[in-house]
Parts: sequence; C-alpha cells; structure tokens
Amino acid sequence: MKKEVISDKQGIGLIVLFIVGSSSVFTQGLEAKKDLWLAFILGVIMVLPMVIIYARLHYIFSYKDLFDIVEICFGKFIGKIIIFLYVWFVYFAAGDILVNYGQFIKIVSFDETPQIILIMFLGILCIWGIKEGIENLGRLSDIFIYISIFALLIIVLFLIPDMNINNLRPVLSEGIKPVLKGAFSVFTFPLVQIVVFTMAFSKFKRAKSSYKIYITGLLIGAVYLALLSITNVLVLGVNAATSTLYPSRSTVARIDIGYTIQRIEVVATTIFILGGFIKISLLLLCACKGVAKIFEFKDYRFIITPISLLAINLSYFQYEDVIYYFEFNRNIWPYYHLPFQVVFPIVIWIAAEIKKKRLESKSNM
Repeated sequence: MKKEVISDKQGIGLIVLFIVGSSSVFTQGLEAKKDLWLAFILGVIMVLPMVIIYARLHYIFSYKDLFDIVEICFGKFIGKIIIFLYVWFVYFAAGDILVNYGQFIKIVSFDETPQIILIMFLGILCIWGIKEGIENLGRLSDIFIYISIFALLIIVLFLIPDMNINNLRPVLSEGIKPVLKGAFSVFTFPLVQIVVFTMAFSKFKRAKSSYKIYITGLLIGAVYLALLSITNVLVLGVNAATSTLYPSRSTVARIDIGYTIQRIEVVATTIFILGGFIKISLLLLCACKGVAKIFEFKDYRFIITPISLLAINLSYFQYEDVIYYFEFNRNIWPYYHLPFQVVFPIVIWIAAEIKKKRLESKSNM
C-alpha cells in the first residue's frame, strides 16, 4: 500500500481542524462551570503524555501507521483482532459525527429537509475528500485553518462589548471537583481523539516531525477551543451556555454592528461544517485503511465508496432521537472510547519499545 507523505504544516492543520471540528459549536468543559479555563489547562496537561506516545509510535517505526505497528508487535492473528476493534471505533465515531452534523444543519437551516438527505450530502462530500488520500485533505487544511483562525479572532473582537468578566468569577467557587470533571470531559472529547492520526499518518518528511505535528496541533487546537468556550461563557453566562443546544451559534448571533455586519453566525456555521468535513473524512479514511489491512488489499481506495455509504446508513439508525444522542455522548461516550484512546495505545507503545530493542539486539549480533 502506498505510503502518503504529509508535511509538518499540513499535519498540524489537520489536527487543529480535527480537534475544532464537531466541538466548536458546543461549549467544552462546562462541567467546570466558571472555572472551565482551568479545566482546559488541566485537560491539556493530561493529554500531553498520550500525544507524546502517539508521536513516539511513529518515531519507533518510521513509515508505519498504527495498523502496521500492531501487526509488527503482536503478529497477524492478534494484530487483525486489534485492527478490527479500531476499525469499529473510528467507524462508529464517523457515524456519530454524521448524526451530529445532520441534526445541526436540520435544526439551524433546513428544518423541513429529511435528516438522511443532509447526512447523505455530507457523506458524499467526504467520499470525494478521501478519494485522493490524506495528502488531499492536508492541502485542504492549508486553506481551512487560516479561515477558521481568522474568523475566531474577528468573532472574539466583535463580542468584547458583550462580555461580562463576572461570568468567570469567583475562581474555584465550587471547589476542585467540577474542574476535574471538566478536565476529564475536555480530555476525552475532543483532545485525546487525535489518536486517530496514528492510523491516518504513516510517512513524514522528517524523522522527528511526528512530535512537532502532534504537540503543536494539540496546543493550537486546544487554545482555539478554550478561547471559543470562554467567549461563550463570558457572553452567555454558565446557565445559558449549559441550557442552549448550540451555544457557539447563539453567542455569534449576538454580533450586530448596525447594517454593516449582521448574521455572522452563518460564517460560524460554515466553519463548523468545514471542520466536520475534515473530521468525518479522516475517520472514514482510517476505517478504509483498517479494512484494507485486515483483508490485505493493496489499496484502500476502491472500498471508500461502499464503506462510506454504509456509514451513512449506520448513522441514520444509530440513535433514536436528539435527546438520546446527547445523553449517550455526555454519559457513555467518554468511557466507551477510552480504551481505544488511552489503554490500547499505551499497551501498543510498550510492545513497540520491546520489539524495537529486540530488533536492535538482533542487528548487533
């Protein structure tokens, strides 16, 4: 299977957009209430060791993705079982996010349009996005990343008059427990989700690029989300941000500068959809690569369309309604996906270090 080269700039852009993706329309870390900024700091500290492990895996086995590494460390039989579990993980996540976007677009823009039509449109767009592989998505990220950052800065600037600093005070008024809950929430969604890139990335231009890409992408993405979430609380307050379905959109909708700048929430919606396109495309790409690895196909591209169409169908039947979707993502998702994001990567990393030492010992004999 051809190994696709990703540049540092493209890799960082992809990670930032993946983190921002389906998270930007919500307020992350709200379990910490007025202390959500502390939750973000703690969440980043928690995820950094995992990110270093992800980067280390690429460094130990150059030109290999997670699927290759698993087979090298555990053999084909056990390796294929682990790969199958990861395929299910990314496939379920892709369906979950397709539901998220279908619901969002239907609620805010096309309330008369059947949700399956909206999901199909986004799914077909993602098929186009991944046909040329991750290099194509990397080139698109070069454009989207600057648009997203510029739009955020403009939004924050225009909302300064509506901000109330008392919405973030007093600090630690309810103790440390809510901060820990908020930090865990930010850690599990979306920060540690970048484990996906261990499957998506395989070949870098420089040996140590993986560390730069993962750490820089994480920090920029986390700062972006923190700034957006803090802005939501400063403008709406904790109670309104918690009770509003899509608080970021409600926050941006307050921007109204005479007849010059109005309806800027349309821009925020567009950025949200662009981020979702990148995120879903990456998840489906990883699923296709995993299936190709299991069945030992030389290329994954010919299975992109059937697997993506199946994901569209899965997403339609995945949840009974919007309430169940939000309940699942709030109460079950963090624990359901934790083994794939934390436990398995640590085990694979330990096995990779042992395998590396054995290979070095044999080569020195």
